[in-house]
Amino acid sequence: MAASFLRHLSPTLLPDPKRTVIRPFLPDDPEPFRVEDHPRGDRIVDRIQTMDDAEVDAMVGIILEGLGARHREVPALLLRRFEEVSGPLNLDADLSEARKILIGGYFSAEYSFEAAALFNPSIVPHPDQSDCAEGAIRFVLSLRGIGEGHLSSVTFRTGTWGPADDDLVIDPPGPQGVPPVLEEPDPELVRQIGAKALVQLNCRAAREPSETVLFPVVESQSRGIEDLRLVRFREDDGRETYIGSYTAVSGERARQEVLQTDDFRLFHMHPVDGPVASGKGMALFPRKIGGKFAALFRHDSENLWYGTSDTPLAWDTPTRIMQPAYPWEFVQIGNCGSPIEIDEGWLVLTHGVGMVRSYCIGAALLDRDDPTKVIGRLPEPLIQPDGETWDGYVPNVVYSCGGLVRGRTLLLPYALADDMTSFAVAPLDDLIAAMR
Repeated sequence: MAASFLRHLSPTLLPDPKRTVIRPFLPDDPEPFRVEDHPRGDRIVDRIQTMDDAEVDAMVGIILEGLGARHREVPALLLRRFEEVSGPLNLDADLSEARKILIGGYFSAEYSFEAAALFNPSIVPHPDQSDCAEGAIRFVLSLRGIGEGHLSSVTFRTGTWGPADDDLVIDPPGPQGVPPVLEEPDPELVRQIGAKALVQLNCRAAREPSETVLFPVVESQSRGIEDLRLVRFREDDGRETYIGSYTAVSGERARQEVLQTDDFRLFHMHPVDGPVASGKGMALFPRKIGGKFAALFRHDSENLWYGTSDTPLAWDTPTRIMQPAYPWEFVQIGNCGSPIEIDEGWLVLTHGVGMVRSYCIGAALLDRDDPTKVIGRLPEPLIQPDGETWDGYVPNVVYSCGGLVRGRTLLLPYALADDMTSFAVAPLDDLIAAMR
């Protein structure tokens, strides 16, 4: 069910188990069986070293034939993996190239990063608009993919919207997933948004954003990277960059982290500090307000909060600006992505949780100069679960991590049942008129 003025569009993005990425794999011993002076990785290498050269060559042929059908530059990727484990495992640098490839293969795993679900989309204008027709806009869509072990990663799609509001084309994804190369952050490349990055992710081997897969790479993300909320951020000097806040989930807790990229080829990940760090749902405004970074938070997992800071990486206690008011949001209200600046103020897509933990999408309007002032909000959901979208990975849920405005129309990508992704458009005039 949806507001009468909202129109659903035909593209639907479904999870695809054929899309895979080669990621690190390093098995360990269970605690009662751990051998400190001869760990499991060392024992695996010892077994590989018992093979003669002919056996090694045969095994390498099997690996390259199997993975080569789905991935580019497999030998280089496995050699890089050998280099990553060679230090911790004290491996001999004089080993033959074939033996290095084989060892790299034993410490790698092919991972289907969107086998179970593809959902919670966020959308921003593409950094390259050169190939667009007049009146159209090219975009990058981020999505949360779930694979084996309920592990969440970030994947991307590209597409074009316009010139007509119903003209929406999602580009076919690239033929493979390309893992990022972990690098020590280069101070010359890190945009000055705050503290030193956790890690620098080099994704330049990907030929387009849809081949890039951002899977957990540090301990704070060991159980997943969830719900990236992207925004194209305009800096004080007029330059633009892309900043995304997400929830990093470890085995013990969840925390807010931020990534930054100029081109979707090189990413920097940063931790967030302060009282909001352990929450969820941080969404950055696309520019500074009153000379400060501004963001929305679901600080207490019930209400919507607003805060400002000199850096997007450290926030004091924010101010509560919106509480549940209508039955479809009596349990909880939060944002569905970064605020969008329109003529009337800041358009905020919201989510509300109601009966039987049903998630709906709503909207509110904040004052442009003082976003703590709520000008209006929808009394009824913009989109809510219906008979066709009740069932899925998590039933009774529609959700989004951000929309896009072109002219006076909103494009809203949204997830169905934490399973798949659909799209809708709504005229801003009708949306604003429906607010109270």
